[in-house]
Amino acid sequence: MGKRWITLGSVLMALAVALGALGAHTLKSQISDTLLDSYKTGVLYHLIHALALVVIGVLANADSKINYALPAWIMFAGILFFSGSIYLLSTREISGLELSFLGPVTPVGGLLFMAAWIILAIKVLKK
Repeated sequence: MGKRWITLGSVLMALAVALGALGAHTLKSQISDTLLDSYKTGVLYHLIHALALVVIGVLANADSKINYALPAWIMFAGILFFSGSIYLLSTREISGLELSFLGPVTPVGGLLFMAAWIILAIKVLKK
């Protein structure tokens, strides 16, 4: 099971680095500073939680008695909801897409992150 999360986390880390570079080199001249700051927040949370998936994979490999799938899947969903919605909302001026319906998705992603961390802590404490 750990191999899956290490792989997914690693791919998501590479994607976050690429998206961060896109923001720094391309978007910087195309979107406002406020939107760029939001975009950077999306990248930061993406990076942190992708790395956390790698750590969950390492933990799963070290201790097969704990099932880490639930917090890992919730964390993955948090990346999609939180960072994904921020990426799309921050770049909507460039894309020309009307994406304001995504506004409520961002806080749901934040709640998913918090839930994943709490579930992970409970699982480890119950061991």
